[in-house]
Amino acid sequence: MRITHKRLARAAYTRADARAGRQRGDGRAAEVLGNVEAMERAIELGGSSESLTVAGIRDIHRTLLRFTEDRDIAGALRTKQSWIGGNDYHPIGAPYVAPPHELVPGLLEDLCRFIARTDIAAVAQAAIAHAQFENIHPFSDGNGRTGRALIYVVLCRRGEAGNYIPPISLVLAGQPKSYIGGLGAYSQGRVSSWCERFAHATARTAGEAEQLAWGIEDLQAGWLALLGNPRRDAAVRELVSVLPAQPVIDVAAAQRLTGKSHVAVGNAIAKLEHAGILTRLNQRKWGRVWECAELLALVDAFEKTVSTP
Repeated sequence: MRITHKRLARAAYTRADARAGRQRGDGRAAEVLGNVEAMERAIELGGSSESLTVAGIRDIHRTLLRFTEDRDIAGALRTKQSWIGGNDYHPIGAPYVAPPHELVPGLLEDLCRFIARTDIAAVAQAAIAHAQFENIHPFSDGNGRTGRALIYVVLCRRGEAGNYIPPISLVLAGQPKSYIGGLGAYSQGRVSSWCERFAHATARTAGEAEQLAWGIEDLQAGWLALLGNPRRDAAVRELVSVLPAQPVIDVAAAQRLTGKSHVAVGNAIAKLEHAGILTRLNQRKWGRVWECAELLALVDAFEKTVSTP
């Protein structure tokens, strides 16, 4: 999806309004927000002590599509034969033909049993779970996005993504021929070949994520110096600490994130605006919103780097 973080963050801020009728707003951003919500659901399922079920997979898919034009099929397993490529009428010439729809429930149950295992390396398990899901192709649409969310179910469940969710799919999407070729190799039984490609993507993403973390810390250190290094319990310092989690913010969100009073948060935002760290998005007396352009630009640059072969 070609969309900036600034556009996405603004859409996320107005999510409540958009849910009443997203089609009237930024449709592309709404679709990406569906991805974000599906990923959040996947992380929640991965962090649960209970094993993943077919119902859980369907819930991820439902979350993904519920505010899109495909919401009628959200969470519904396909009820007819599916294939990739070829034409709309028959699978002749299609590069891949999925299993008959009657087999899908059983195949998904088998996949859930595999995800529950702990006797295989986590990255290899995530790679195989993703490829197996894509080969099952259980939904009429949204299989790629749901399958990529499953990667994080595995990594979170195995304790490998506790503090940060590496965007592995960005590396895979940056090399589509290699990605599709790897899934094809898996479907032909060359599991190790696919796992190797996936492991390289994971390693690169983790390395780039470390650079991003340092970049964010450098930004925050510079801001604090600009603000005169406020004391540790100052509202402005706490707001600087939580700003990366919500770069488009209002007073209510800042209160929720810092636990500070309305007055303290208002004064902190005013200091950040005066220092040029936050920029006001509207001029309303009530309901003012600010954004941190430096953070949004930093993450955009990170994703561009990660998705470049």
